[in-house]
Amino acid sequence: MNVFYEEDGSFKVATINDEQAASLQVEDARGKRSKIKTANVLLRFDRISLDEFLKNAQALAAEVDSNFLWECCGQDEFGFADIAAEYFGANPSLTQQAAAVIALHGAPMYFYRKGKGRYKAAPEENLKAALAGLERKAREAEQMAVWQEELLRGIVPEAFASNLSRLIHRPDKNGLEYKALAQAAEAAQLSPLRLLEKIGALGDLAQYHLDGFLSAHFPKGRGFPAIEPVFAPEDLPIADVAAFSIDDATTTEIDDAFSLKTLPNGNWQVGIHIAAPVLGIAPGSAVDQLVLDRLSTVYFPGDKITMLPDEVVEVFTLQEGAARPALSMYLEVSPGYDVLSHYSRIERVPVAANLRHHDIEPYFNEETAGKADGPDFPYKQELTFLWHLAGALEGRRGKADQPGPVRLDYSFYIDRVEGQPERVRIVPRKRGAPMDKLVAELMILVNSQWGTDLRDAEIAGIYRSQGGGRVKLSTQATAHAGLGVDCYMWSSSPLRRAVDFINQQQLVAMIRQEKPRYQKNDAELFSAISAFDAAYAAYADFQDKMERYWCIRYLEQEGMQEFTAQVIKENLVRVDGMPLVLRVGGLPELPAGTTVSLQRLNIDYLELAVEARIATI
Repeated sequence: MNVFYEEDGSFKVATINDEQAASLQVEDARGKRSKIKTANVLLRFDRISLDEFLKNAQALAAEVDSNFLWECCGQDEFGFADIAAEYFGANPSLTQQAAAVIALHGAPMYFYRKGKGRYKAAPEENLKAALAGLERKAREAEQMAVWQEELLRGIVPEAFASNLSRLIHRPDKNGLEYKALAQAAEAAQLSPLRLLEKIGALGDLAQYHLDGFLSAHFPKGRGFPAIEPVFAPEDLPIADVAAFSIDDATTTEIDDAFSLKTLPNGNWQVGIHIAAPVLGIAPGSAVDQLVLDRLSTVYFPGDKITMLPDEVVEVFTLQEGAARPALSMYLEVSPGYDVLSHYSRIERVPVAANLRHHDIEPYFNEETAGKADGPDFPYKQELTFLWHLAGALEGRRGKADQPGPVRLDYSFYIDRVEGQPERVRIVPRKRGAPMDKLVAELMILVNSQWGTDLRDAEIAGIYRSQGGGRVKLSTQATAHAGLGVDCYMWSSSPLRRAVDFINQQQLVAMIRQEKPRYQKNDAELFSAISAFDAAYAAYADFQDKMERYWCIRYLEQEGMQEFTAQVIKENLVRVDGMPLVLRVGGLPELPAGTTVSLQRLNIDYLELAVEARIATI
């Protein structure tokens, strides 16, 4: 005797070798023996071989019209033998019964299983929805096949064009476009990204890297929502000074400016003036929330994403020809450059000039700074005095210049002319140049002193400290060993950094003797520190990444097939004339600082990698 039975969702046939009350010992056509439950047996048959019975039943099931079968079965639960009689006619054969159960089981949209060999017809609404879904899937499969074929022929499907950035950087892996891309990439034996690169879908690779950053950190876009106009307060006293700022030509968020006056006693009054956006941006307002959301301006070659909208920056930036709200610190300085006293004021500061590096540096540099002779230039007297003051401040911090290798910073400029490829200029600048030192020392002074003032007033603030080689933000006013000061905070860039903005709110409250926005151990303060740390690190990484991209572009732009580099350590080198660090395979062990000549082999703009080999040492 043979049996037709169900096991693990499939139908099988076998010959009975031994039968117990609840189980059977059976053997299939290939001689494999197994034990099955009696309850799983649907039919018993003989006089026909196992293979022939199953083959005939499957062939007959394939001919069954599922829709007609569904119409035959009514709405009540039924057994497969009953529907076989309805479909094939009275007294259906065992083969027909087996075909019926195979057909029922193979059409789950039409028939819901209710037990071994028992089914119930799907409600008409459910069936229509399931069939529509099946038809949709067929259309989708057909569409995906078309897209795959286009991708493999090097064509970007039209449907991909409007959604390409999201497909690359934030793909919906259940979406049809991504599935088609993934299958095409598998067929081409490439990653999806490399396939898109191969067919030219990535376009401008600088934009590709920017889009990836925006997708991760500005998913709603780099633009700003509509906001209510922000106004500067008009009731502030106007300072009796003519301030000037010192910045790069591309700076629009001018946070700081300086002034200098002689005092009747022969000493000097030095004013350090910091733009004060907190005077016009109310806590909890939409613009205040923008500060806490964006946390910092993002800088990268040829562009930036500002923390504040342009229309807000324009109200508070220390633009020449206007009197702008400022938080000012005034120092009384002796002719010997000793700081005798200080005080802070909230006021409007007239800004007489915005000095730019490229205009002043030809006259005020390492060779000319501090010398009485030489040509005159705007603000020569003020810059000379402040440069001497900066040197004295640096010396008192124990950080006076020591002999050593020249360290360079680099400025990147992207020249864009419509219809022509972008060109990058990388301009080296000696670190610690007179103008840089002047500004840096006065900023260290004001940030250190205001941090001390907040600490002494027992008002909460966000401090920046360094110990054991680690720099961190915290609410504790501890020393910054790298700068050589006992207390330090960021408060001089409130147009560009949220930490400075928060600290300025606390400083204004201190000066006005009002209740500060943040109290000690305020959870919001700790939350702001954590969010800023994460964002600031991500923004800095992106800036480094884009500087690396433009360095690599420069190599190609200038046709630099061979170039020199300085060994850093092991197989790491720094390319001369730019801040590009490469790992060179096969580089022998050489002392740090050794100059080597390298030959460029390959550039990968996706990985921002340069493959090079040593030419000469």
